[in-house]
Amino acid sequence: MPHLFAYTDGACSGNPGPGGWGVLLRAMDGDTILKERELNGGEAETTNNKMELMAAISALETLERASTITVVTDSAYVKNGVTGWIHGWKRNGWRTSSKKPVKNVELWQRLDQAQARHDVTWEWVKGHAGHPENEKADELARAGMEPFKPSKAK
Repeated sequence: MPHLFAYTDGACSGNPGPGGWGVLLRAMDGDTILKERELNGGEAETTNNKMELMAAISALETLERASTITVVTDSAYVKNGVTGWIHGWKRNGWRTSSKKPVKNVELWQRLDQAQARHDVTWEWVKGHAGHPENEKADELARAGMEPFKPSKAK
């Protein structure tokens, strides 16, 4: 049975500013790549954290049927949020432990809903450290951001 991996990344030029997200989806059988798919997108005015969340959301929402998947992110914000903090936020009516509203709540709720359909394992990798799939996700995120960056005067 093949295993699915989603390597996700977000990028922002300024924070806030134009941003992009990227996903490298890969079906593996042991060390053999069976299938790959690349996804990306962006927004004109966003934050790095929003783009990191959008990458993970997009990876999970694109899967047409319930799947076992490992999502690999270089965002401690996403990994810690989805594997830890989110449980308390939901108990507290989407408020933090200090009773403040959760930032990016609509994206966290969307991620929570997207992952509920799947059997998801979350892994963190150090960004910009030569991890080939993470570097590819970063490249896709930067490409997703490109249309939203102000054009340079010639």
